[in-house]
Amino acid sequence: MTMPAVPLTNTPDVRRWTGIAAIVVAVLLTFEFLLHLLIGPRPELDERAALVTFFVEHHNQMLLIVLVDTVLMASIVVFLAGFRQIITHARHDLQWISDVGFGAGLVFVAVTLVGDAMEAGSALDVVNLAPDASAIRALTEGHAVMFGATGCVLLAVVSASSGYVVLASRVLPRWSGVVAWVVAGLQVFGLATIFGGTSDRDWFSSGGVGVTATATFPWVAWVVVVGIVTIQGHAGFGRHRGRVAARPDAAAP
Repeated sequence: MTMPAVPLTNTPDVRRWTGIAAIVVAVLLTFEFLLHLLIGPRPELDERAALVTFFVEHHNQMLLIVLVDTVLMASIVVFLAGFRQIITHARHDLQWISDVGFGAGLVFVAVTLVGDAMEAGSALDVVNLAPDASAIRALTEGHAVMFGATGCVLLAVVSASSGYVVLASRVLPRWSGVVAWVVAGLQVFGLATIFGGTSDRDWFSSGGVGVTATATFPWVAWVVVVGIVTIQGHAGFGRHRGRVAARPDAAAP
C-alpha cells in the first residue's frame, strides 16, 4: 500500500527571524528606557518613607517594565537560537563553542527573569496591601545583584564566545566579532560594581546606571546590529557553505 504523501512545510528563514528578534529587542529596550526616564531615580533604600511613597506612585509603571522585559527576554532567546544556527550551519566544528554562548545566554535570561520577579514583587507589595519597606528593600537588593555582577559574568561568556565563532566562521563581518570581544571586556566594570552599594544615583553601584551604560547596553546594541546585518542577508549562507565544504576538516551541516 502506498502511503499518501505528506506535504512539506517551509522552514522559517533563520536569518530573517534572528533579525526580527533583534529589532524587537531594540524597540522594547527603547520603550523600557523611556519608562525609566518617566519614573526617575529610586530613593535610597534606607529612606523608608520615601521608598514606600516611590513604589506607591510608580508601581504600575514598574510592573509594565517587568512585563515588557519578559517579552524582551523571549526575543533574546529567539536571537540566541538563530545566531547559534547561523554559526553551526557554516562551521559544524564550532558547535560546542556556540553551545557555550547559547547556554550562557539562556542562563542570563533566566537570571534576568528572576530579577524581574523580585522587582515585580516589590511593586506588588504596595498593591492593596500595607507597604512593607523592609520587604521592598530586600527584594530590591536581590535583583540589583542579578542585574549587575551576576548578569555581567554571563554576558561576558556570551560575548566572548560569540566573538570567537564570528571571527572563526566569517559568516558575519569581522568587525562584529571584534566588537563582541570589546563588549566582553566591558563586563569587567559590571563585576566590580557588586562592591558599590545600591544607590540609583551613583554611577558605580550594583545594578545601577553604570552597569546599564557600560555592560548591558553595549551587549544589547551588539545584538541589534548583528540582527540588522543578518536580516539584510550578509550572513552569506550559500557563499560560505561552498568554502567550508571544500575543507577536509569541516563537517557538512
